[in-house]
Amino acid sequence: MNELVVGIVVFVLAAFVGFEVISKVPPTLHTPLMSGANAISGVTILGAVTAAGLGMGTAAEVLGFLAVVSATVNVIGGFLVTDRMLAMFRRPRQREREEA
Repeated sequence: MNELVVGIVVFVLAAFVGFEVISKVPPTLHTPLMSGANAISGVTILGAVTAAGLGMGTAAEVLGFLAVVSATVNVIGGFLVTDRMLAMFRRPRQREREEA
């Protein structure tokens, strides 16, 4: 029971600190920071695969699988948004060549 309380306290504090840090980021920096965070999200996938592979019961395997899926969607979505953002900065002739 004591470990559960400590885990909940750490989660709540991490959520509060994360919200405070992200809310202070200006909108012009949000997308570049997100693209850098995609590399860090790869580490999340490794942790999720490890959690799913350890398999300390059915619940752990299900949660591990959901973590892998969620982290993968996060990484792919982040890279798609970054690619779209970078496409806005290309010259019009480069865009025409890429679309053809």
